Order: sequence, then structure tokens, then C-alpha cells
Amino acid sequence: MTDLEYMDQAEALLHAVEASCDRINEASDADIDNQRVGGMVTLTFPNGSQVIVNQQKPLHEVWMAAKAGGFHYRFDGGQWRDTKTGSEFFADLSRYASQQAGQALRFVAPA
Repeated sequence: MTDLEYMDQAEALLHAVEASCDRINEASDADIDNQRVGGMVTLTFPNGSQVIVNQQKPLHEVWMAAKAGGFHYRFDGGQWRDTKTGSEFFADLSRYASQQAGQALRFVAPA
């Protein structure tokens, strides 16, 4: 993957995270605050807990930090996959955000 391809895919992922937050907030009382600074999106839940998603350009990865731990994802040509378990980024984000929010949340990949 070239640097440009990585940036396109990583930007699409961050935009999808932001769009999912907007959709979730409109459809529920989750009240997720999402802030974007450069290549990082911070999701803050009403209980004060956070999930942070950021680009790691030199490694061509996206990292996620949640209460459940820290995770590294690499694009496999179709999806972002955890470098250790192979699990898919948006499934993991949905699971970890749901745990921290105390309600079911669904984040979706870009179309």
C-alpha cells in the first residue's frame, strides 16, 4: 500500500467514525461527543470514558485505545483488521463503545 492509498483509507475510516457518531446521536440518547484533531478522533461518553482512534502514518495502521485496551489495525484491501486477532475495526469499535456507553451502539464502515 502506498502512502497515498493509506491516507485515503485512513481518512475514510475516520470520517465513517464521525458519521456513525452523528447517526447514533440523532437516533438515540447516547450523547457521544466526538472531536477530531488532525488524524485523531476522540469519542467521549457521558460517563467520562473515552475511545481514541488515530492514524499511525509511518506504520500504515490505525490505532484504537479503549477501556478494553489498545489495538492496532491494518487495511487488508477490503477492511481494517486487528494485527493480532484479525477482528474487524468497526465490529470492535461497536463492541467497545457499547461497553463504555452502557447501551448497544453500531458503528459502520464507509460505503
